[in-house]
Amino acid sequence: MRRLTSGVLLALLALGLLAGPAVGQDDADPPSSSGSDDPGFISVIEVSGLIDPVVAEFIRTSIDEAEQDEARYLVINLNSPGAVIDDDELADLARRIHDADVPVAVWIGPSGSQALGGAAQLASVADPIGISVGSRIGDTGESVLPDELGPLFGEHERLLDGTTIGAERAEELGIATGPAPTLGELALLLPGFETQQVVQDGEPALEPRTGVRFSELDLTGQLFHTVASPPVAYLLLAIGLALIVFELFTAGIGIAGIVGAGSLVLACYGLWVLPVRPWAVALVILSFLAFSVDVQTGIPRVWTGIGFVMFAVGTLWFYDGLSLSWVTLGAAFVGIVLTYISGMPAMVRTRFSTPTIGREWMVGEPGLARGPVDPDGVVVVRGAPWRARTNRATPIADGERVRVVSLEGLLLEVEPEEGAARDHRDRSHTVPDA
Repeated sequence: MRRLTSGVLLALLALGLLAGPAVGQDDADPPSSSGSDDPGFISVIEVSGLIDPVVAEFIRTSIDEAEQDEARYLVINLNSPGAVIDDDELADLARRIHDADVPVAVWIGPSGSQALGGAAQLASVADPIGISVGSRIGDTGESVLPDELGPLFGEHERLLDGTTIGAERAEELGIATGPAPTLGELALLLPGFETQQVVQDGEPALEPRTGVRFSELDLTGQLFHTVASPPVAYLLLAIGLALIVFELFTAGIGIAGIVGAGSLVLACYGLWVLPVRPWAVALVILSFLAFSVDVQTGIPRVWTGIGFVMFAVGTLWFYDGLSLSWVTLGAAFVGIVLTYISGMPAMVRTRFSTPTIGREWMVGEPGLARGPVDPDGVVVVRGAPWRARTNRATPIADGERVRVVSLEGLLLEVEPEEGAARDHRDRSHTVPDA
């Protein structure tokens, strides 16, 4: 979706077209124009987010097309916190921008945008640079650009190495060319951008003659660019692993497994692009194996706690040089806690208590009372706790051995293992041990 500020220039062009008929034809002077008979056009591309392989290729392709179509200028509308391509690729991209047959300009906007790290290094080879009010440039880090391109921002390289500056300061230092609060105002500063003077409402006004072409990533490019963003890649990994565990322990029809596998594939691409710490990724994956141990028993215990610790440590140190927002961290932790403290145990019990799957094998199974059952309480059968009720309201003491005689949904009806009378509901003699 094009930015609102990019639309300012389009509105300016449309206004110029509408202003033509309003010009007086009897007593007004004819429009005066500057430039040639062919005003040409400028190409504007939007670059937002980290500069990854998809964005780098998009910039190269846009330069090729601008050269082929003989554009007057290529303007990069930039808002990026840095680059995640390797140093050699970043240097090659900077050289391509610098040596392009079409001049390349950069506009950092709209207000609140930024060009940091590798993105700032790329901006340094463009001319001119426009910065909107409220936007910043800097934190370039150590230069990886070829020596023939010279120092970053000339004599101001050391200043921008570890700090950022705004539009006004950049203009004072000569880094930015004139005020450019909007993309349209930057266009007016470009050599070769032609205008003509018209009269509108009795006042002289400038009407652009040079056209503007906007382009952005296609849908496929946008998908992979989004997947390669730090919060999305991390959440896709966590969601994919959670869905795989869900599918394995609920015997579903496969939808959760398919979605989980798809999430993991996309996450793998994102983690391949982004700078991650392998040991932290391994901790996150192993944490779900720890969760799975207790999912089998139907109650969170020691392994669930171990899983939470591993998940937290892996998450906090997941990326090398990048950080996750508190919103992303909060969503991940809350989701995992709710899933493995209450969600998964309840889901597993509910799923396996349905007639489709059945738990008839539990009839006749021995167990142990966890606390008194009089008439309701909790018993442990094969290591998992279950709500229970005594058969014929026979009290059962804490620690006494019991036997399951029937099931009512998630409720087990039990009796003392020894000394209890059998009735018609006791089918233990007909059901083999599981």
